[in-house]
Amino acid sequence: MSVLNVSSAEEYEKYINSEKTTVVLFAADWAEQCAQVKDVLEELTKVLGSEKLQFISLNAEQYPEISMKHQIDAVPTVIFFTKGSAVDRVDGVDIAAITSKSKKLAESASSAAATGQSLDERLKALINKSPLMIFMKGDRQAPRCGFSKQLIAIVNETNLPYETFDILGDEEVRQGLKTYSDWPTYPQVYVKGELIGGLDIIKELVAGNELEATLKG
Repeated sequence: MSVLNVSSAEEYEKYINSEKTTVVLFAADWAEQCAQVKDVLEELTKVLGSEKLQFISLNAEQYPEISMKHQIDAVPTVIFFTKGSAVDRVDGVDIAAITSKSKKLAESASSAAATGQSLDERLKALINKSPLMIFMKGDRQAPRCGFSKQLIAIVNETNLPYETFDILGDEEVRQGLKTYSDWPTYPQVYVKGELIGGLDIIKELVAGNELEATLKG
């Protein structure tokens, strides 16, 4: 199976809302870089197969409404969709990023199929993995952003046991959890399956001497 050229807005909607993860190349005939990216996607269809991912190409100029909706400012742009929701994107010719993101999404789809879990079921299971659960960039030993580092330092002072999940290693969880919990940023702290909030909320709880009691649930 190769990269499919979409010939109508209805066809585009059908693909991105299907059960498979869809990789969409927004292209233009005059841009040579688009042909380069399309060649890469053709190779990925062979490597990753069509069981979990499907690859389509859309002429961005022929479908301005779709392009505006996804803020396509330049071509080529690649957007990754899971059941109608954009979960990731790559602007421009970044072959390494397109390849790695495609492989990660294929792996996520395979693991979901193997366990029979939907994304929501998987998120619920992760949130409840530990009574105190932190979703962050990096892990407790090596936080990979300033906010996560501050949060871990604060929580460590309580001496309470907790688990962490590195969202940088799983794009599906990273994007899905924002929607699932209606909380757009990381880190996120959960106690017994309930969202407490991010770093600002934790700092407020510290200021009010309520942190330990809240984290114990």
